[in-house]
Parts: sequence; C-alpha cells; structure tokens
Amino acid sequence: MAVGFLDRSRIVASPGWSRWLVPPAALAVHLSIGQAYAWSVFKPPLEKTLGLSGTESALPFQLGIVMLGLSAAFGGTLVERNGPRWAMFVSMVCFSSGFLLAALGVATSQYWLVVLGWGGIGGIGLGIGYISPVSTLIKWFPDRPGMATGIAIMGFGGGALIASPWSSQMLGTAPWTIGTVATAFLVHGLVYAVFMSLGILLIRVPADDWKPKGWTPKTDHGNAMITTANVSARNAIKTPQFWLLWVVLCFNVTAGIGILEKASPMIADFFRETSTPVGTAAAAGFVALLSLTNMLGRFVWSSTSDLVGRKNIYRLYLGAGALLYLVIALTTNASKLVFVLCAMLILSFYGGGFATVPAYLKDLFGTYQVGAIHGRLLTAWSMAGVLGPLIVNAIADSQKSAGKVGPDLYTTSLFIMIGLLAVGFVANELVRPVNPKFHEPAASGEPARSETR
Repeated sequence: MAVGFLDRSRIVASPGWSRWLVPPAALAVHLSIGQAYAWSVFKPPLEKTLGLSGTESALPFQLGIVMLGLSAAFGGTLVERNGPRWAMFVSMVCFSSGFLLAALGVATSQYWLVVLGWGGIGGIGLGIGYISPVSTLIKWFPDRPGMATGIAIMGFGGGALIASPWSSQMLGTAPWTIGTVATAFLVHGLVYAVFMSLGILLIRVPADDWKPKGWTPKTDHGNAMITTANVSARNAIKTPQFWLLWVVLCFNVTAGIGILEKASPMIADFFRETSTPVGTAAAAGFVALLSLTNMLGRFVWSSTSDLVGRKNIYRLYLGAGALLYLVIALTTNASKLVFVLCAMLILSFYGGGFATVPAYLKDLFGTYQVGAIHGRLLTAWSMAGVLGPLIVNAIADSQKSAGKVGPDLYTTSLFIMIGLLAVGFVANELVRPVNPKFHEPAASGEPARSETR
C-alpha cells in the first residue's frame, strides 16, 4: 500500500488541477532541507561542548554537501523514473534520520555519529530532496522555467531564515551543554519530518498531453542558446557545455558557501577588535539576513534570467561577485554596513546561480532528462562544499595559530574567491549551443527539432 502511494502513476494531476499548488509542495521540502545553511549556528556550541576546532566542526556540513551532489548525481535517473513523491519521501526519511543520529552522537559524545548522521545520511536527503521537484516544475511551467525553479529553490536558500533564529533560540547562549545541543538536533529531526510530509501529500505531475492554457511551444525561440531539441543525461556529460557549466557552478558556489558556512563566527571575528563587536544573537541575525538574500536572489535573479538570458545573468553573478569580494578585502572592518551589504549581494548571486542553472540546462539540453542532468551537475556542488569551507576554515585556523586576529583571518580567502569567480566568468563566456550530434531522436523524448541556430 505504501509503495502504491508513492508510485508515479498515483500522482498524475486530474483535469483542472492548479499548477500553482506544485511550488508550495516543493517549498515544503526545500524550506526543510534548507536548514543546512544554518549549520554555522551549531558550530560554536559543538566546538565548546565536544572540544572541536573550526575545521572539525565544518565536517558535517562539508560531508553533507558532498553527499548532496553525489546522491543527486547517482539518484537523478531514479528520481526521473519513480517520480517526485517517491523522491520527497526518501529525502524526508534520510534528512530526519540524520538529525536523530546526530542527536545520539552529541548525547554520547561520539562526534563521528554527528558527521555520519547529519552529513552522510542527512546529505543523501539533501541531494534527493533538492532535485525532487525540479523537472516536475519545469514541466508544469514551460512558459516560465526560471521563475518556477526559482520559487522552489528559493525555499532551500530561505530555510536558514527559519532555522537560524529557531536553532539559536533552542541552543541558547554560552555556556552550552551536551543535553541542549542533543535536544536541538532531536526536535529538528521530528519537526522537519512532519513539515516535509505536507509536500509529499500535495505533489502532482502533469499528464503527458498537458500544457498551460493559451501557451503554444515555440519552434524558434529567437535565441541561439535555447534549443527545441533534447539531449539525454548520458550524452549531456559528453558535451563541453556540461563541463563549462560544472566549472561555473562549482566556483560560484565555492565563493559563496565558504562565507555562508562560517557566517556566524566570521562576522564576530571581523569586528571583535572594533568598538562595536558583534554578539551571538547579532551573529545569528546576520546568518538569517544572508539566508533572506540567498532566498530572494533565487527568485528575483532566476526570474530576471527569463528576460535577459541565462548567460547574461551569470555574467552578473560572477563579475559583480568578484568586485564585491574585492570591496570587502580592501575595506576590511572599516564599515559594518559595507561588509553586510556586500555579503548580502554575494549571497543573492550565490542563490541566484543555483536557481538559474536548471533553466540554463533546459535551454541547452531540452526537457527530456533535465532532472537527471541537473543531478549530475550538482557534483560541482559536492566539490564546492569541500573547497569553500576548507579554504576559509583552514586559512582562518592557520592565521589564528600565527597570532592574527580580525579581518586578517580571512583576507587570503577573499582573494582566492576573487580568482575562482574570474575563472568561472571565463567558463561562462565559452558556453555555446550544443552540437546537434548529441541530440536525441524525437521518439526518445518530447517532440524535438535540431534547431539551435
């Protein structure tokens, strides 16, 4: 009975069913798994109660992002085959179980259980949950793919907006206890299981012959970067376009995730030696603010990409992002306002990059297996999930050991991020339409033409 409930054939929408119910279903999952972006709130309590360094306390987050990319890559085809309800259910079981195992790890002072639970098992939930609604949304909104994926993926960016103050309130202020931290993990796991179930119940897929009322598919988009053909996931990874986008996503994410994972202690370190230091509550508020801009950027910038094109919007993410990092590096802690505003914009570009990439893939490879292609591309996120926190934490720990304080802990990291964004900018410039030799015959997917002009 449970298997039947999860079967794809059970969730085909009936005539007249509103496609606008799909984004809330996606949001129920993405707002939950978006808690990952609030990990920095857990770092100080874990470091104090379990005696960890900054690099060690980043391990669950790093492993979680690695598993996100790997599970999305290897599970992408299964998600396409079994449907979004099955994927959302698997995501809920893994994500919630990860929290429960992490709670046990803290309660028994076995940090490896926290890493395995939140990072390993929970990371699988992150990956499957992240891609679960993407191809479904694109099929429901072929007229506005950037906006549709932006709405859902906005939830992943905004998850910390809820989780950061909630987690901070549950943890309280120093001195933290093992019982407090373990209870916080336990409650998170149970509450998110309930919330994600709402999306599982609500999700639907369109009938094969469905299309938006009054909408006619274009045979000529008037844009050389938008194809009416289809490319399989197997063929997509053979194209230079896929690997150029892999570099773009990897370096854009590396530049943003390093700050996001370290956001709470980073702003405290930056202004610790000034006349206006940042307290624990204010640091948690900064994490929530970054989550807000991360969330809004996913919707605003991805919707804008429907108007200006994906390549142009990535020029903004990468080029302006590098300039903003340069401003932070040059102004250091001279102005708290400048630091916060630059960080907010950087995180809006970071979020926008995630939300725009499914539409970019759809433009280049068609809708046939866009979910599976997206899953494979998210291995770039896995790499970035290791690189970003490793660069920022390792350099900060090294500088701290050398007696450095304040912005000096992060200056080297900032210039590394500028270089990575510059490489990503060049990779985006090299993206061209996919060679027709990689296109699928019309019988393999949706009706397709080989026109990329």
